Amino acid sequence: MPPPSRRALLTAGTAAALSLAVAAAPTAAAARSAGPFGRFGSPSRRLTERTLYVHPGGLGDHTSVQAAVSAASGSGRTVVIAPGTYRETVTFGAAATGMTWIGASEDPRDVVVVYDNAAGTVRPDGTTYGTSGSATTTVQADGFAARWITFANDFLRTDLPGNPGTQAVAIKVQGDRSSFLHCRFLGHQDTLYADSMSLAAVARQYFAHCYVEGDVDFVFGRARAVFEHCHFRTLLRSDLASAPHGFVFAPSTAGANPYGFLAARCRVTSRAPDGYYKLARPWVPSSDPTAWPALVVRDSVLGPGIHAVAPYANMRDAHPWQAQRFAEYRNTGPGAAITVPENRPQLTAVQAESATASAYLGDWTPGRTGSTTVVRR
Repeated sequence: MPPPSRRALLTAGTAAALSLAVAAAPTAAAARSAGPFGRFGSPSRRLTERTLYVHPGGLGDHTSVQAAVSAASGSGRTVVIAPGTYRETVTFGAAATGMTWIGASEDPRDVVVVYDNAAGTVRPDGTTYGTSGSATTTVQADGFAARWITFANDFLRTDLPGNPGTQAVAIKVQGDRSSFLHCRFLGHQDTLYADSMSLAAVARQYFAHCYVEGDVDFVFGRARAVFEHCHFRTLLRSDLASAPHGFVFAPSTAGANPYGFLAARCRVTSRAPDGYYKLARPWVPSSDPTAWPALVVRDSVLGPGIHAVAPYANMRDAHPWQAQRFAEYRNTGPGAAITVPENRPQLTAVQAESATASAYLGDWTPGRTGSTTVVRR
């Protein structure tokens, strides 16, 4: 039997159910009986006149996600995506406000948007993509919502041996009021880039019942982002013989923003040996030397993969993690054990009252589309 492909290797560690090699037809019998778009209509019976349908075999309005996005003029458009692996990059700008993507089978394993650019990958013009340019999907518009979609970057370090540009973003989200429900984000370094359009812009983002995997700084950026009931999975790095293998969070919150990342009622598991991962390190980018990274992890289960004695580290010694806004509250699990209190800043009960989704999101309450069944990992 031939060895698995490099793309299969990307997700092999999270069990066969996470394979990117998905079928082009729904997996559930009920979805099959309803057609490739499930309960979300079809080109002949649209949910609304502003709904577009994507099918890789030509049964929709478009065969690629980018084609549908490009055709979705104006605001408030819905794109229903049939099961399939869409190997492409997708980008849409600030004008396409209020867009919603729906995975038709209501299982994120069935609808995968994936590509394999990395920061060090050479463009046709001879330049490299850089971190932002490596993103498989780039969302700049406000009001974006995604349900039951997998966003992936299946670049592997062996693709560019010896090249330091191994950042490979699955999705870069810059818009305000962006929400993701029952989605998966797959990659290794810099998987999920939760960002904003400018240093002054506040981008509120909400992730619920999502799965995110990676190794180095795989949830990063300056957005005001809330993660509820999410599963973060750290990967085994065969290229490293010792710890640390990486970091889950790397916020770069603007100094004027009172809120950065909030992870509440989440869990962190690992494929790596116990203690091989840090929970976070601060990112103070050269574009914003006044950044004041902020992260709260609360009411979450931290597995043994997190180094309990020293869960935080510096990205640069000029910006020590102790000077940032990092805190925890009522976490449990081996990775949450408080053995050296000064290494694990804790919120007080009073402080925790303002570390909530409603405080972070303000006057915006993310909508819900369809089922609230917990995503299968």
